[in-house]
Amino acid sequence: MSTDRQALGARLRAAREADPYWSREQMARLLRAAADPRELESGTIAHVKSLARRIKAWERGDAVPALKYRRLYARVLETTEEELFGELANTPWSSRLEQPAPADHSRLWEGLTPDDEERLARAIARPARVDKAVARSLATILASQRRMDDVVGPAAILPATAVQATTALRLLREARGQVRDALLPVAAEWVQFHGWLHAELLDTPRAMQLLTSAEELADEAGDGTLAAQATNFKGYLARRLGLPRGIVRHFMTAYHTPGAHPAQRLGDAVQAAQGYALLGDRRTARRLLGEAMALSDEAARELPPGTAYWLTPDYHHLNIGLALLSMKEHAAAAENLQHGLQTLPADQQGAQWAEEYRVALAHAQELSS
Repeated sequence: MSTDRQALGARLRAAREADPYWSREQMARLLRAAADPRELESGTIAHVKSLARRIKAWERGDAVPALKYRRLYARVLETTEEELFGELANTPWSSRLEQPAPADHSRLWEGLTPDDEERLARAIARPARVDKAVARSLATILASQRRMDDVVGPAAILPATAVQATTALRLLREARGQVRDALLPVAAEWVQFHGWLHAELLDTPRAMQLLTSAEELADEAGDGTLAAQATNFKGYLARRLGLPRGIVRHFMTAYHTPGAHPAQRLGDAVQAAQGYALLGDRRTARRLLGEAMALSDEAARELPPGTAYWLTPDYHHLNIGLALLSMKEHAAAAENLQHGLQTLPADQQGAQWAEEYRVALAHAQELSS
């Protein structure tokens, strides 16, 4: 795999140094100039200095450009993605060439006793055997898998998650009474997590389909935290796509979902504020930031829900930073983003979803210098 990366890197460097010769910083500016303005406004394309560092890493063969950058390369070099990137042209950016070693899926079973494993296996083979213990076992596996996403990224675990979400839904269809009541929120969270992985990979149609199903299951379960989180993930996807009205719509819906945890509502208000700022409504953005801050003490008094375990007081600085960046308060944005990134737990430091914040920090620092 390293040979594949190095060959691609050499090809990218040769293209950059051909006539006319461009420095890495010049190439970074050209790539940004070829991007859609919405991508630039939403911060999904790295700023010049950060992007120049990435170009250096790509040319060394340390990594492979994301799909969005492959498209920009093709525009700048006036060629096709297929000619420049070969078989990688249509491969998602989180392909095997960019991932660490394949995930050890045995970790999914951590926390299960041998009896749990046997009971779960019997239930999968014969859904009539589903009981509350099976629901707990599925929840234990899901908790481990969520943490694995932070470490190895969505592409590595998506196939297993798709199977497990389907299994959870199949078991739910067969369950009755109190057993079904216990299994319903677990199935809702499996579907929600499956949708989140597709959102991370910008597979919009599939992500929206799954997240809508997750909302419906959460509503049936009467679980406001699960419903709010599924809607929140729709807002995340809108932000990644550079759609400010979608940002506002989904995060405001999550913010007003009955039963949402205070930490969720705080985060939703902050992220809706970013959407309003992108629409030019600074006054509403500022008001929502104030409402979010008013929730800080209440949110800090309670542990975040399991479906949103990452929502610590330190984590919120990341989305506050995005909102302030969209409000052109660059120094304050950089301060919040840097604090949020530095305080992420070790297993989240390299998470794929954190890249958005690293790009935003580089942008804020450049604008505030």
